[in-house]
Amino acid sequence: MNGSETSNFVSADGEGYELQMGRWSRQLAPLLIDFAGINRAERVLDVGCGTGNLSFALARNPEIGGICGLDRSAEYIDHAGRNNSDSRIRFQVGDACELPFPDANFDCTISMLVLQFIPKPDIAVREMRRVTRPGGTVAAATWDTRGGFVAYRMICDAAAMLDQRGNAWRARSLTRPMSRPGELRDVWVAAGLIEVEQDMVTIRMNFECFDDFWSPAEGREGPISEYVTALEGEAKARLRDAVRLAYLDGEDDGPRSYAATAWVVRGKVP
Repeated sequence: MNGSETSNFVSADGEGYELQMGRWSRQLAPLLIDFAGINRAERVLDVGCGTGNLSFALARNPEIGGICGLDRSAEYIDHAGRNNSDSRIRFQVGDACELPFPDANFDCTISMLVLQFIPKPDIAVREMRRVTRPGGTVAAATWDTRGGFVAYRMICDAAAMLDQRGNAWRARSLTRPMSRPGELRDVWVAAGLIEVEQDMVTIRMNFECFDDFWSPAEGREGPISEYVTALEGEAKARLRDAVRLAYLDGEDDGPRSYAATAWVVRGKVP
């Protein structure tokens, strides 16, 4: 089993990911670390590290001895490595469902905005528990795509309004695993973790103008781009126009700010 079979997130370019999601994951990372209670650790594993924003946030704490960031995308790992100047951090390619580490190898294992794109996230969570020592913390965050991710929902709703294919895509996008109330907690408990808590945290996504909002959709990263780039020219233009109307909301083009809520969960290895 390889990484392409255990994730359905489209990844192609680190700079593209930074434009599409990295600028928001930098805001989310400190909130997840605080919720997880990672204050001091010899070794921390960042599962699905992408371009490294969670790993870099962890490294701001001098009480953390070493950080390993792992991702299935060689492009993202290359991007993270080029931007890393901290000797405590190392990045490597790997599969969240087959972590290449021995049992009880880390004090804490953490994952941000990844589990929703793993078709069998329970396998990944069991792997996260396996590589974490007894008493260690396993934590994660996923977007609340249906009820708390305004910018994402605007595009999904516009697509659903236009045709049946867009409606089917919205249904798949808004009901990804680990995106609904209690799902993360249930998987943590099923994996045998204890003292499990699930909560939510919210950031603001600030855009300079509609082009800043829409341009990531024309890229190659993630589910929105996958859908938009598959549309033919006229269909893509109709979707763009519909989303633009939603963005403008009857006012002139310019800055907008939207809330984005993530579910967060933590538990201990018994």
